[in-house]
Amino acid sequence: MEPEMTAGIPRMEHEEFAQRIKEENDRQNHRLAILEENTRRLEKMNVSIERLAVNMENMLKEQLQQGRRLEQLEARDGELWRKVLAHAITTAVGAVLAYLFLQVGM
Repeated sequence: MEPEMTAGIPRMEHEEFAQRIKEENDRQNHRLAILEENTRRLEKMNVSIERLAVNMENMLKEQLQQGRRLEQLEARDGELWRKVLAHAITTAVGAVLAYLFLQVGM
């Protein structure tokens, strides 16, 4: 056998290799920690977005209901105005007819 194959690597090279592996593991562990934190933040953001979507949907439903109620109120005001106008016209026509009947002698 050749001497290089059976001798193994010197201790100093092994320690340097082990130190580089440790540094690489530390670097990767740090990156993983950052990724895990980012994942937690994204999960929180997704929950917030879901809540926001539900709130917006509820707000839309409420706006539609308020729109319908407003239309009913506006229609009621218009209906009241039409009734007042109809009564005023009926009164005016009645007054004119009463005057005419008095003139005719009835």
